[in-house]
Amino acid sequence: MPNDHDAYKPAEIAALIEGAGVAKARMPLGQTLTLAVLAGAFIGFGGAAYLMVMTGADPGFGPHRLLGGAVFALGLILVIVGGAELFTGNALMVMAAVDRKITRAALLRNWGLVYLGNLAGAVGLACAFWLSGLLEGPIGETAMRVATAKLAGSALPWVVKGALCNALVCLAVWLTFSARDTTGKILAILWPISAFVLLGLEHSIANMFFLPLGAFAGAEVPVGQAVAALGWVTLGNVLGGAGGVALAYRYAYLGGTGTRA
Repeated sequence: MPNDHDAYKPAEIAALIEGAGVAKARMPLGQTLTLAVLAGAFIGFGGAAYLMVMTGADPGFGPHRLLGGAVFALGLILVIVGGAELFTGNALMVMAAVDRKITRAALLRNWGLVYLGNLAGAVGLACAFWLSGLLEGPIGETAMRVATAKLAGSALPWVVKGALCNALVCLAVWLTFSARDTTGKILAILWPISAFVLLGLEHSIANMFFLPLGAFAGAEVPVGQAVAALGWVTLGNVLGGAGGVALAYRYAYLGGTGTRA
């Protein structure tokens, strides 16, 4: 017999996530923007921790990257446990939109507001690190190297890496809905997020922090190139999260029960 300590089953997770999507769509403007700015900063804190771990290490050496991924998971832990609005995780709202529990306009409104709020939070934190003087040390060189590497790509790889990344991010969010306590949520986040960092995939909100931080540290980050890279990664994030995870699970678990007009 199920009890209050059992993990939620996948079908129950799907219903919970769809309900969360409705609540997100109905959230007032001020609350949405505030929580989005916080999420951008939270992901930035995870990114800063990653940079510190990778300073002085071989960036291509597996164990170092795994450790970097584990500390980067701090960002999503703060978002989920602390409560904030993250664009990449909100790709799961597509489940509610497909079942017409929220309108497409409400979905796009949330995505647009959260994306802008995440950008403000991530860039604001990058500016704070610059003003703190921390970038004058070895971590500044790591920030420059990471930013330069993120611009050394092209459209198709950026889209694919973005899709694969957000599939893992949305799977992490999905798994947190199975947990009934904070410890379970943290453990659910840890491995998918560590994996995407270990594999060198691309997260749009993390890049909103890494690119300006690298520029503040002295890297050459052309605005046009940065916007293009961010745009392609964002597209990939939407495809991987909304299509690869949300629609697949919606079909598997809500296909016969969803509300249709």
